Amino acid sequence: MNQTTIFWPLLAQVLLIYIVYIVLGHRRYGAVRSGEAKAGQYKLRSTEPASSITVASNLINQFELPVLFYVLCLTLQVTNGVNFLTLALMWIFVASRYFHAWVHLTSNNLRLRSRSFFLGATVLALAWIWFALHLLGAV
Repeated sequence: MNQTTIFWPLLAQVLLIYIVYIVLGHRRYGAVRSGEAKAGQYKLRSTEPASSITVASNLINQFELPVLFYVLCLTLQVTNGVNFLTLALMWIFVASRYFHAWVHLTSNNLRLRSRSFFLGATVLALAWIWFALHLLGAV
């Protein structure tokens, strides 16, 4: 398998971050334009209006668990560990992050958000276990 295919889910995750940045910009601009907020309120998260605080929180989320995803993608590529299983796991992780972001930015349903986070975290943990087995020569 071509080892560079691992970069497609990585690029999809990067795209998600830019999408969240765009949503954040629109929400903040809309809040200022409607009078819900003043531009100076964005200096402190504690004064950010409700319409954009969840987006700001989601953006922070994109730099937590996904950091382990980025590292794993790079190490899989470097060690020739990319195969159909690892690629599928990475795509499932990215899909869970898109779903998590969609829920967070729309209904913010805690049950759905928690389940999508848990799915992504579990899939990523399985991928890390596979990577460890790959390094040991067991797979």
